Amino acid sequence: MDIAGYLASVFIGIALGLIGGGGSILTVPVLVYLFSIDAVLATAYSLFIVGTTSVVGSFSYFKKGLVNIKTAVVFGIPSIAAVFLTRAFIVPSIPQEVFSIGNFTVTKSILLMLLFAVLMIFASYSMIKKDKLATEETPQQQQFNYPLILVEGTVVGILTGLVGAGGGFLIIPALVVLSKLPMKEAVGTSLVIIAAKSLIGFFGESGETAIDYIFLVKVTAFAIIGIFIGMALSKKIDGSKLKPVFGWFVLVMGIYIIVKETLL
Repeated sequence: MDIAGYLASVFIGIALGLIGGGGSILTVPVLVYLFSIDAVLATAYSLFIVGTTSVVGSFSYFKKGLVNIKTAVVFGIPSIAAVFLTRAFIVPSIPQEVFSIGNFTVTKSILLMLLFAVLMIFASYSMIKKDKLATEETPQQQQFNYPLILVEGTVVGILTGLVGAGGGFLIIPALVVLSKLPMKEAVGTSLVIIAAKSLIGFFGESGETAIDYIFLVKVTAFAIIGIFIGMALSKKIDGSKLKPVFGWFVLVMGIYIIVKETLL
């Protein structure tokens, strides 16, 4: 299954390069189901893979001046603090056996995969529905709703820490609505936020498990190759038209995870 896993890693990168986000939602399922990695460790590995690929993806936005540093700092600080604390304290404190219903025991791994599946379903909805935010490209006076940004940044950080996904589908609408950023600038800024919080969250690991850095670098390298392919394809293919198709795929994957973890 390793070959399938590495090919899927390229696909994750292609999705990121083509549609500007959402690809990272597939990282944990690829690690768990194709590489047979424990779900708890997979969420940690995902932080590194997502963080590193987001760094690479953000370079082109930096060059075009589509990264708003002030917004990245205001939104990023609560988000980074939340993901770091979640990986360092909350994840290690979850018991190995969370609760039982009859003969079915919800373990720590199953709980994280079910949380992840729910997040995938929410993410798929944001990809499938017609994106009204994308039409609002006219620059507006930037303003910060600090209380809401603080809450949103913290919530996204906790979710990222728990399930290892970047949360771009949550961050981008928040930046457009709460910070009045144009859509393209919101995408570029979100990549910087995702990169910072994912990598800091990864290095905030409690040290419970040994990290296989050679494997991690290999998977990340394939995802980065995919990003370059995706960015090249994006010049010929309209990523916004592919987004709903990818959304349906993510929805099916989310439902599959729920069924697999609870019934199979």
